[in-house]
Amino acid sequence: METLLQLSAPWWIFVLRAGVIYLLVMLLVRASGKRAIGQMTPLDLVLLILIGNAVQNGINGGDNSITGAVIMATTLIVLNYAVAFAMSRSRRVERLVEGAPVVLARDGKVFAQVLRRELVSERDFQEALRMGNVTRLEEVGLALLETNGHITVIARRSPAAGTGEARN
Repeated sequence: METLLQLSAPWWIFVLRAGVIYLLVMLLVRASGKRAIGQMTPLDLVLLILIGNAVQNGINGGDNSITGAVIMATTLIVLNYAVAFAMSRSRRVERLVEGAPVVLARDGKVFAQVLRRELVSERDFQEALRMGNVTRLEEVGLALLETNGHITVIARRSPAAGTGEARN
């Protein structure tokens, strides 16, 4: 029973390892792009599981004690809370961690280069248009790839009902 609680290294090594791996994984997820984060597909789930498995030894350094697991889990939760707290207090930190929305289309014009760069497929973009009740590209006022990976579509303002005016 004692071996279940005995650490193989000083406690601060586990805190340091968890912190380094947390930052590394955060950077990798951030670098993967907004679209990859916003839509969890079966492939993304497999990738997430494999990343967790790949970094496990980097965090625990081969330690299988319950004490080590508690220290590492606590460290990860505290780090996550600290990042969320910093994001809620600082626009700069929030932008660093989450990025900024990206304009995909404006005034009926789609920015194909931006769609490719952000890994948004034509199918996903068309689906977002339908979800925004936009049936034609000309009706798009603004389409944004949000920081959470979802696409927001804002239709152009329509003229007052029955006036026969042209669209803005």
